[in-house]
Amino acid sequence: MAVSTAAGLACAALTALPASAAQDALTAQYRTSASGATADQSEPWLEVTNTGSTTVPLSGVTVRYYFKSDGPSTSYRFACSWAVKGCANVTGTFGTLANPTATADRYLEIGFTSGAGSLSPGQNTGDLQLRFYRADWQTLTQSDDYSFNGAQTSYANWSKVTVQKGGAVLWGTAPAGNDPTSPPTTPPTTPPTDPNAPALFDDFSYTTSSDPAIQQHGWTVKSGQGGPGVAGATWSPQDLTFVADGSGKVMNLKLTTDGTAAGTRETEIQSTAQKFKNGTYAARVKFDDTPTGGPDGDHVNQTFFTFTPLKAPMDPDYSEQDFEYLPNGGWGETQNIMYETSWETYNPDPWNAVNTHGQQYGSLDGWHDLQITIDNTSITYYIDGQAVATHGEPYLPEGGQFIDFNHWLIDLAGQTSSTSRSYNEQVDYVYFVKDQVLTPAQVTSQVAGLRSAGTAFKDTVPGS
Repeated sequence: MAVSTAAGLACAALTALPASAAQDALTAQYRTSASGATADQSEPWLEVTNTGSTTVPLSGVTVRYYFKSDGPSTSYRFACSWAVKGCANVTGTFGTLANPTATADRYLEIGFTSGAGSLSPGQNTGDLQLRFYRADWQTLTQSDDYSFNGAQTSYANWSKVTVQKGGAVLWGTAPAGNDPTSPPTTPPTTPPTDPNAPALFDDFSYTTSSDPAIQQHGWTVKSGQGGPGVAGATWSPQDLTFVADGSGKVMNLKLTTDGTAAGTRETEIQSTAQKFKNGTYAARVKFDDTPTGGPDGDHVNQTFFTFTPLKAPMDPDYSEQDFEYLPNGGWGETQNIMYETSWETYNPDPWNAVNTHGQQYGSLDGWHDLQITIDNTSITYYIDGQAVATHGEPYLPEGGQFIDFNHWLIDLAGQTSSTSRSYNEQVDYVYFVKDQVLTPAQVTSQVAGLRSAGTAFKDTVPGS
């Protein structure tokens, strides 16, 4: 992170703003619900208030809370307990200060997705009940943290957190020598691609779900019963087929239901190797809003995702990154919705999920390019070349993951007709390149190159 080195700016609150932000004015209010010198977790609760004369989109606003780590190798995890704007619309990432002080060498940066909306003049965000804790769950010390004030148990203005918009600091004073500064004035260059980077590519040119090449190429087709979805439904290998489409074949994952668990057949294909972590994941997927016959309205879930299995409730090594398209809604939604969900962990019973998500309403019926990039700081989701969600810690994967596509029924509440109906989700290809964060244009170029060379399958990704 770039920092200012101009004399006199290091520890003084800014008194002048760039012309572009002259009418923007935001303040931060703080309280803590964990006031002890030590605690199981730090609980900085925040509000941001628009004291200016312009409406401010929250997606361009960040807030920094500065603290002293308990050691150079100590890592932390962020969580949102509750927020008026919705925890799904609040992000938290950790950073390291370039110029450590006696009370700060790290910061927690709070951001907002577009779903958080805007603040009109005079409005505030309402409660942001936030917390962070040591990854090893040891007691942390917060009495030496720059932004901590154990005596402030009711909301009040607090200048030891900073509020930024568009690179300008609108509120607060950072620790000496660490004022947030504007982003670079020159656009970032397109990252180079390593032609020798380990990669997986499959255009699914198989005959049937029992084609021996499927297993030879590192895939397993799910059968039997078990979650997710409706208890008693069956995972049907015969309903995963490979059909002609234009110049080649596509994989078709069919879901059939008659409104009962016994009459529901779902499909899933998963990599057999748990060897995918940082890098670029991409797939071209065709979503289906309507059944091929019979009544519409079932709560189906059409997916592309990666995951590390849950070994025990609240397993710290679990991870998952999902594209989940619900063409008829579900989980309380009544319309088409796409979710991009990043998981840290969960407890299945009683249900307790530690995750964050982006979402978009509207139909995605038809073909779409889906992409996930993961590096050591963030997970970014793209649909048709546009970034739609970015998540940071604590949601980054800790270890190797599987790649998965499945098509399943969330519940039986969407449509109760006994007439059998089927939905299709199709996949043109899947592509992964290890430890390379590619742009969507680079993915398109790489896939085109593989197909021009006549490559139907390639896997040079080393085993986990």
